[in-house]
Amino acid sequence: MKLKILLALLITLTIGANALAIEDIKKITIEEALKIATDNSIELDTQKLNVEIAKNTIKAANRLQNPSIDTYWNMGEAGSGNPHTIGITQLVELFKRKHRKKSAIASYEVSEESARYKNFDLKMDVREAYINLVNAKSIAESLEIEEKSLSEINKLVKQRYKNGNATETDVIQADISLNHVRTQLNTARTSIMSARFQFNSIMDTDPIYDSIVMTFDEDVNFDKLLTPSPKSELPSFNDILALAEQHRYDLKIAQKEIEVAKNNLKIATSQRVPDVEITAGYLYQPIGVSGEGRFLNGAYAGASLVNLPILYNYSPEIKNAKLEIEKAQLKYAAAQNNAFANLSSAYEKLINARVNLNYYTDSLIEDSKTMMKTSKKNYEEGKTDLTSLIVIEQSYRSIILGYTYALSQYYSCWINFLREVDVESLEQTANL
Repeated sequence: MKLKILLALLITLTIGANALAIEDIKKITIEEALKIATDNSIELDTQKLNVEIAKNTIKAANRLQNPSIDTYWNMGEAGSGNPHTIGITQLVELFKRKHRKKSAIASYEVSEESARYKNFDLKMDVREAYINLVNAKSIAESLEIEEKSLSEINKLVKQRYKNGNATETDVIQADISLNHVRTQLNTARTSIMSARFQFNSIMDTDPIYDSIVMTFDEDVNFDKLLTPSPKSELPSFNDILALAEQHRYDLKIAQKEIEVAKNNLKIATSQRVPDVEITAGYLYQPIGVSGEGRFLNGAYAGASLVNLPILYNYSPEIKNAKLEIEKAQLKYAAAQNNAFANLSSAYEKLINARVNLNYYTDSLIEDSKTMMKTSKKNYEEGKTDLTSLIVIEQSYRSIILGYTYALSQYYSCWINFLREVDVESLEQTANL
């Protein structure tokens, strides 16, 4: 008896915990997901710190050298006739600070572009994860509809078998088809949980958020998923290429890195310019050491050229700095080539995804629905056999799932296209 009570208590607690977990899941729009992600991202916080570090480096690069205080104190008879001194020595760098500062400013701009790119890339990751979650739900819903349809067919077959109008083979075939779609449905439901976990993982939050858009239904506006209608026009590839050259973060970062390398060459070359060391101070001779029996005092000033490039003229540093410029230029050229190739591929895939999706919506979906309805009616009236109905049902299921995949592919291709242009919306291309 106690065992039964304990078991009932455990079941109650389990159900209660599951209900609480379900209540904790908050459905959000894609815009809300983007805000949550950018507000909670540890990586973005790290990038902001990198920008602050780079900003402080500018001040450090523009620093003046600290002065030194010097003193010279005579002791004993050796100090007779020699003054005591106290003064300041200041090292003045020639043609070095401005180059260091320019290099630091360029590095700071690289950090800013990198931070903006990370922000953009995170948003694209969130959008992609959101789409994948909606896609997983859409596939599950399509299979649920098919399960319902096959359940109706299964009941119809068993009723016809009971009435003597169907064979036992028909019953077995109907059961096999129904069980097959149920296994697919179980897999699809597991995929929803996996997609939801991935969605929350990208946002750097606990797994408690879900998409408010449940499926790729026809009544769901494309704008809700920040995607233009597949019927809308796209700018020409040349216009898109021009936009990418203006916006791509990798190109802007590579260009800034060339500036950094050029300034570093100037820094290395400026090491050959000697610095000036200026010194000035006060000197005096007390009565006991002046030799004249009275207190003597005065001032002194001097200058020296230091760091003369005689024994070492910084040739290795200068050669390496030139090589770093070549590396930065090669990196920029490679970024340009990759940008063109990747953008071309993304553009063509988007065009193809639009064509395929429009093909489904323009003819395949309605034709397959009509075919399925007619086939089911013919079977009920005994005009066709079960095999024909099952084959048509499988074909219909394939088309419906194909339509869901085509929708998902179109959304994914749009996001990948934006990644290659490095813009967040079509409005940024509207002025081309």
